[in-house]
Amino acid sequence: MEYELLGWPPDGPKLRLDYKRFSYAGKFVMTNTGKAVARSADGKIAAAVAFNEDRTDADTLWLRYVTVDRDQRGEGIGPQLCRLVRDRALERGYDRLRIAVNNPFAYEALYRTGFAYTGKTTGIAELVLEYPTPNDDTDWGDRERYQAGLAEFRERDLSDDETAFLDARRDSEPPAREIRDE
Repeated sequence: MEYELLGWPPDGPKLRLDYKRFSYAGKFVMTNTGKAVARSADGKIAAAVAFNEDRTDADTLWLRYVTVDRDQRGEGIGPQLCRLVRDRALERGYDRLRIAVNNPFAYEALYRTGFAYTGKTTGIAELVLEYPTPNDDTDWGDRERYQAGLAEFRERDLSDDETAFLDARRDSEPPAREIRDE
């Protein structure tokens, strides 16, 4: 897999993704977001991420949309692509990155990438994660912070797979963080 940052906001390229293979495909045609992609050996896009600066804090970069080809989900491509954007954003001078996630699978994947739950949600019930680990007024340890996010998901209408995933993580430590640039 080849990982590539294509451009920074506000002058990101348009990407035309197949809506049958990629969630959020229509969001990648906007040019006001930066983009990064993962390409398979044959050059086809396997994953993409769109990102832009926070409107009120120029030191913060938001990962807005992360999508992986339906046939390649669960292979670690999305988290590796997020690591690439994270590392390049830090090199570019951003102090922190944030992402809002809407399912426990994405939550876990981003935790492995070094993001941590902030205790906040967006207006559309997405949990906000931040890298580096939020330095806030809570006295949560890593385990408590991680479990608080999982508890938020447990209160939702979930698929059987999501319920089993959450049950397997009840009272567990956070996943090992894979924060290196591979």
